[in-house]
Amino acid sequence: MCRNIRTLFNFEPPATEDEIHASALQFVRKLSGFNKPSQANEAAFDRAVAEVSEAARKLLTSLHTHVPARDREVEAEKAKERSRLRFG
Repeated sequence: MCRNIRTLFNFEPPATEDEIHASALQFVRKLSGFNKPSQANEAAFDRAVAEVSEAARKLLTSLHTHVPARDREVEAEKAKERSRLRFG
C-alpha cells in the first residue's frame, strides 16, 4: 500500500507536485485504511490529502543539506539491484 511513499528530499531534479501528492495520498490511505473512501468520508479524505501535501511541500522547501543531490536514475538502479538480490 505504501509503494509511493518515497524519500523526496535532496534529489535532482527536485520532487514534483505529482510525487508529493502521490506520497500524501498513500499516507492518508494507510492512516485511514481506505483505498477509496465512501461518499460520506470523501470530503474529509480529500482535505487530509491536501493538508498532508501542503505539510510535505513546506517540509521539503525548508530542509537544508550540504550533501550533493542524489540522481534519481542512479538511486532507482540501486533499488532494482537490492530487489534482485532480495527476491532473486
